Amino acid sequence: MPRNRDFSEPEHSAEYSADYSVSLPSDPEHGVGRTHEVTVRSSGSCLCLPRFMRLTFAPESLENLYQTYFRRQRHETLLVLVVFAALFDCYVIIMCTVLYTPDKLPPTLAASVGLALQILLFVLCKYELLPDRVTRKFMPYILWILIAAQIFCYLGLSFARFHEASDTVGWQAFFIFSFFITLPLRLTPIVLISTISCGIHTLVLGVTIAQQQQDSINGRDLLWQILSNISIYLCTICVGIMSYYMADRKHRKAFLEARQSLEVKLNLEEQSQQQEGLMLSILPKHVADEMLKDMKKDPSQKEMQQFNTMYMYRHENVSILFADIVGFTQLSSLCSAHELVKLLNELFARFDKLAQRYHQLRIKILGDCYYCICGLPDYREDHAVCSILMGLAMVEAISYVREKTKTGVDMRVGVHSGTVLGGVLGQKRWQYDVWSTDVTVANKMEAGGVPGRVHISQSTMDCLKGEFEVEPGDGGSRCEYLKEKGIVTYLVLVPKQPLKNGINGVKLSVSSSHGNSPQLINTKECNGSINTTCTTPDETEDLDTRVVNPSFPNPRRRLRLRDLAERVVDASQNEQELNKLLNEALLERETVQALKGKSTYRLSMRFIEPEMETRYSVEKEKQSGAAFSCSCVVLFFTALVEIFIDPRLVANYVTFVVGEVLLLILTLCSLAAIFPRVFPKRLVAFSTWIDRTRWARNTWAMSAIFILTMADIVDMLSCQQYYSVVNVTTSELPVGTCVENPKYYSYIAVLALIATIMLVQVSHMVKLTLMLMITGAVGVVNIYAWRHIFDKYDEQRFRENTSSLVPSKYSMTVMVFIMMLSFYYFSRHVEKLARTLFLWKIDVHDQKERVYEMRRWNEALVANMLPEHVARHFLGSKKRDEELYSQSYDEIGVMFASLPNFADFYTEESINNGGIECLRFLNEIISDFDALLDEPQFRCITKIKTIGSTYMAASGMTPDVNINGYNNAVKKEDLSDKERWQHLADLADFALAMKETLMNINYQSFNNFMLRIGMNKGAVLAGVIGARKPHYDIWGNTVNVASRMESTGVMGNIQVVEETQLVLKEYGFRFVRRGHIFVKGKGELLTYFMKGREKQGSFVNGSSVTLPHQVVDSS
Repeated sequence: MPRNRDFSEPEHSAEYSADYSVSLPSDPEHGVGRTHEVTVRSSGSCLCLPRFMRLTFAPESLENLYQTYFRRQRHETLLVLVVFAALFDCYVIIMCTVLYTPDKLPPTLAASVGLALQILLFVLCKYELLPDRVTRKFMPYILWILIAAQIFCYLGLSFARFHEASDTVGWQAFFIFSFFITLPLRLTPIVLISTISCGIHTLVLGVTIAQQQQDSINGRDLLWQILSNISIYLCTICVGIMSYYMADRKHRKAFLEARQSLEVKLNLEEQSQQQEGLMLSILPKHVADEMLKDMKKDPSQKEMQQFNTMYMYRHENVSILFADIVGFTQLSSLCSAHELVKLLNELFARFDKLAQRYHQLRIKILGDCYYCICGLPDYREDHAVCSILMGLAMVEAISYVREKTKTGVDMRVGVHSGTVLGGVLGQKRWQYDVWSTDVTVANKMEAGGVPGRVHISQSTMDCLKGEFEVEPGDGGSRCEYLKEKGIVTYLVLVPKQPLKNGINGVKLSVSSSHGNSPQLINTKECNGSINTTCTTPDETEDLDTRVVNPSFPNPRRRLRLRDLAERVVDASQNEQELNKLLNEALLERETVQALKGKSTYRLSMRFIEPEMETRYSVEKEKQSGAAFSCSCVVLFFTALVEIFIDPRLVANYVTFVVGEVLLLILTLCSLAAIFPRVFPKRLVAFSTWIDRTRWARNTWAMSAIFILTMADIVDMLSCQQYYSVVNVTTSELPVGTCVENPKYYSYIAVLALIATIMLVQVSHMVKLTLMLMITGAVGVVNIYAWRHIFDKYDEQRFRENTSSLVPSKYSMTVMVFIMMLSFYYFSRHVEKLARTLFLWKIDVHDQKERVYEMRRWNEALVANMLPEHVARHFLGSKKRDEELYSQSYDEIGVMFASLPNFADFYTEESINNGGIECLRFLNEIISDFDALLDEPQFRCITKIKTIGSTYMAASGMTPDVNINGYNNAVKKEDLSDKERWQHLADLADFALAMKETLMNINYQSFNNFMLRIGMNKGAVLAGVIGARKPHYDIWGNTVNVASRMESTGVMGNIQVVEETQLVLKEYGFRFVRRGHIFVKGKGELLTYFMKGREKQGSFVNGSSVTLPHQVVDSS
């Protein structure tokens, strides 16, 4: 079946589409979320329904799962049927024992045995003592046979010598309808057993009466009575089919919502893992925990904070590894920019896998420099050993690049052990970094190292405990810093054999085949892993999926979705597995159903929370029109029964026509909101108001039942009035009249009760009120208005046995009362189910909101790690290491801004909390710089990263932003030089604004920090290295020169090369010539210091902003 599409919408009625069109909260732009197609076909095995009412799911496996779910839902209603049967037995026992005679012993015993069996079945089903297969397949038929046997026992034993065609018809109709609303079977078998029951009941009555009254039988009257019985049965079957159809639609809708809920959970888990993967690839878990907690805080709480949030933690006894690619400049000159990024991505992806293997936390990638830490955040005793093994593996891994490129590239690795402050600074472009004097030492260990060797300090050597052989490193001869600090260094030789086991049972062993170099596994197959057993990339991925982070949503208890990756790679490709998960979700719903009762009052079943009750009351039930149409059907068959009983009674026709017209008006008004295109707008608005207003909806329902009840009562009173001329004291009743068959009017009241419980969106208390009205009205007429009619009926039928039987006027009233109690019990069950389904629907809605909220967090987090246009590329996609994001830019501005004197400010004394308070101040500075980026003027500037106290930004890299104040559709060739480089002028303004911001900070904090800024323009390549651990950066000669402009600059100045000065001069910026300076790798370059603007900043789009640093030309 087709995949990756929304749920298909069956093209039938508007109501149909609204019910079964279920779409997933997926974002096509981002490609997030799974979708599955579910088709609801208007076909099925039950030919007793019109084609548009025959619903079935496609594929067949889903339909089978739904039928299992439907049977489970009906399991509790099966208990309701058992209660109905037990109430019938109680009725028989009461009728037999009130005026007890010996001949009533057989029906009393039969009813007592039936009651005992019903109690036994109730216990067996309630506590699931029978095998599931027996309960599911045989129990419905056992109950049907038992109920049929009880009815025939009551019919045969209680009316042995006085059978009439109206005997037990009411109970038969009652149980026929009960089969449709309770039995956990498909519609076809229910219709069959109902038809069989009615046929046998009619046949048995007809044959029995014909045999008993062979001499005095009136065939015409018997025929009309049997036709009346058939009409009552047809009415109950028709209404029963409609009730089954309505319940089936409701359960199918709930089933689809459950499926949707499962999809939402899968999406939620997928996005949680995606968020977790993105964050934990860049940030350690403890930092991510704090960030998520802060993201969920109320904005008012954040406003109360005195300082910007800083996530910084102290970690002692760690080893810091710096590794730099030697010969990278030569390599970059031989490769195109794209090939270079691809090579770096492949190499750093290998390093990331090695870092996972050797328990390293990768901190950052700085161009061609890679540095990581072992022992953070969780302490490891063997942190130094792991770092040296990592360094050796990196040296071996670079050999693959050397062989492939035929160049002299190599790795220079430095390791130092000590203390670091690890965390995140600023409010944008979060990247985890470390600060401390020991980090500086580690960096200098790399700078003073030897290509192809691992250079370690004395502190690292002290942590090794003799695990490796070393030789003097003499780092001071290659690095002035190491010489000044008097740091003793070493170069690692071949590891001793065998290497001791690492902590936690991780065996860290290196085999040797040559005397001076370790034998390492071929990096081409195993990504440079130093081990005798090769870990494939797939195995590495599996390790990632088993990482559990308690700070993220973890629905392991629910559906065990955390290990979904192990159970099914993609649920859309495994329908059986998805159905299995769906079945678990449905079972979970049913198990928590009992807990949902705590949210409602026990008697009224209203929700305890008023807001929830209000939401439930305005919930639109799209089957209300079908419920009102049932009243029309009941009134039609009521009139038909009365016509068969007494066709001469004119009141029957009048009440039928008037009642039917009124009920059709009510029905049409109810249908208008469901089919708004068919009806006038005013009627639709009125219908919608009724649906959403509880008192109006209740009034509408009460009106329908009142019409049915009054039709029956008026007919009964009219019958009495019409035949009042008859002398009821005579020995005979008029033949073929309504007074000859008074029981049928009580049966009509039963049909009215059936119509009452068909009402939807009406509380059980309202239904109870309506049923009491019906029962009370019929009871008053039976006992008072019709007492003479019923007395004469009993006298004529039972003759001398009248005194030993309960009068019919009482037995009929008690029958209606017992049925009313039964239906009220069922109404409570229906409302409980409706409220449970409503809670499930709310739960699905809440889960959707959680998905959307998670997506918002996702996007916010990714946007703080990657630029927005890069985030759109990454979010929701599943990429392997070799799948790159890269983009070439021809005209970009690059800026580096550092705080050189922050190194003098930074101390690790106890008064500064080991340096944390110093970094807190740096965090305030960087956060203020980040805040500048939110100004509209600087919308084209992208923060790349921070490196220690250095701030890096670029302009002109955001493709979907109107960078130069012009429409993006305008080709670059059609723009003038001044228009094309407007973003560079904005970057220069940003640099000046940074200086002004720092000046304000100095004024408020009594400090004297100064910025040293370097800028350049030109072509760059931007890209993301490592899809598993994405790191966004830019590369190229432009970046290198901008960095050199900063490092060779002077504090308090912005240094640029001549090409940049020529462009910015056109925008009114003022420069002072510095002269030629030596730049490593570039030779002598002519540079300038930018001092500000000579006049107001003017922009091509006509806007003008005056910055505090600008010098206004007064001339």
